[in-house]
Amino acid sequence: MLRSFERRLVFPAPRASEADWDPPDLEFEDVYFDAADGTRLHGWYVPHRNPRAVVLYCHGNGEDVPRLAPRLKTLNEFIGVSVFAWDYRSYGRSEGTPHEDNLIRDAHAAHDWLYRRAGVGSEDIVLMGRSLGGAVTVALATERHSRGLVLDRTFSTLVEAAAHNVPWLPVSWIMRNRFASIQRIRKYHGPLFQSHGTADQIVPFHQGQALFEAAPSKEKRFLEVPDLNHNGPLPEYCYEELIEFLDRLTPMRPTDQNHD
Repeated sequence: MLRSFERRLVFPAPRASEADWDPPDLEFEDVYFDAADGTRLHGWYVPHRNPRAVVLYCHGNGEDVPRLAPRLKTLNEFIGVSVFAWDYRSYGRSEGTPHEDNLIRDAHAAHDWLYRRAGVGSEDIVLMGRSLGGAVTVALATERHSRGLVLDRTFSTLVEAAAHNVPWLPVSWIMRNRFASIQRIRKYHGPLFQSHGTADQIVPFHQGQALFEAAPSKEKRFLEVPDLNHNGPLPEYCYEELIEFLDRLTPMRPTDQNHD
């Protein structure tokens, strides 16, 4: 019963049947790929003809790929990147049951699919994640070389975030999904761009600060966003700051794998 409750708390996948799977203003490739254990996973790839970066995007726990359409459009058209967003197990059209361990392994599979499709080196992918997706991204960044790491409203540990939201539960000893990002990020030394809203009531601002301070990166930027809550859209100036961050990264090294 506790495991079932935890799964609903950590992975509250929205109903796929209520999503818009054919947004009229977004051109994308509908992608299916296999996890290491053969589980069928799904995502959308939005290519850019001359991208300033190739981005692997990991979404929050209450989102799925079709609900990201406006964000993918912004990333593709305003930021100027090719972006691949994929759904966790049981989200959208992805199969399986989600857990911390298989989400991290699945992120490896998504990363593999993206750098081969985009025709860049595996180390040239920018890793980007929001909320829970930030925790998945941090774990991937400590196991794969990347061009840069971008985090939006990400917690220090899932246990601390859960304790803040359900203080009446002894989450520290019942949770199996822990996503200890504050420990993992200590192994990441690459460029880091992190944003967090001061009015975030789901993942308190101080958790984002603690995660940032734990990162040993020499090239890192923390963007404090006044009055932003957990689910509100980022102001335009945040995207302008992101563009500056991306433009300072080491240039990509295209390969002959590009078949766009």
